[in-house]
Amino acid sequence: MNSRKANDRQSQRVLITGVSRGLGRAMAERFIELGHTVWGCARSPAAIEELQKQFDRPHHFAVVDVSDDSQVRDWARELLTEKIAPDLLINNAGVINRPAALWELDDREFSQTIDVNIKGVANTIRHFVPSMVANDRGIIVNFSSGWGRSTSPQVGPYCATKWAIEGLTRSLAQELPTTMGAIALNPGIIHTEMLEICFGESAASYTPIARWVDRAVPFLLDLSPRNNGAALTVGV
Repeated sequence: MNSRKANDRQSQRVLITGVSRGLGRAMAERFIELGHTVWGCARSPAAIEELQKQFDRPHHFAVVDVSDDSQVRDWARELLTEKIAPDLLINNAGVINRPAALWELDDREFSQTIDVNIKGVANTIRHFVPSMVANDRGIIVNFSSGWGRSTSPQVGPYCATKWAIEGLTRSLAQELPTTMGAIALNPGIIHTEMLEICFGESAASYTPIARWVDRAVPFLLDLSPRNNGAALTVGV
């Protein structure tokens, strides 16, 4: 698939986790449309195969479970070479617990949410950010949520992970060189499969992905070191 030239922006290497569907898939397609190079991962082999067929190299898509540190490490080793690193790293991959009181969720359900939403972000940072620091440039965006700044019943594990992302990102921001930035980003309330788990049929009344991505991708491309440590929200 041919992508049109990036308008008034230097082409960037954009790494996105969780590209198989929802916001991740929409962002990947829009960045490519604008002329940027996308490296993406997801757990679904079928989705990754489809993306790699749809978008030729230099775009790269891989089956990676971000909660597995060794898989992320191997993916980074495959992609990173001397002076080649992401310009924009978007930690988008995430899961939500089934709606239930905290004491009704077993250890497996709780751990899965923690492993993907917190450890997955840490694993990606561990294996890709050193190359960005070596290049003395790059922006890291960790997807948070409105539930990373507020709470609701029956989504305790998810809230815990997103509050953690807010703190982790602010701490990371203090560790980066002044030429880089780390931002915790609330994407807003978007009609996704994840939202349907929580809101049921009423999820359809919220912002559609197609409208969200029109606003979100330019917003992401405008982030710079001046935003380091900020907790931002995509307005639609």
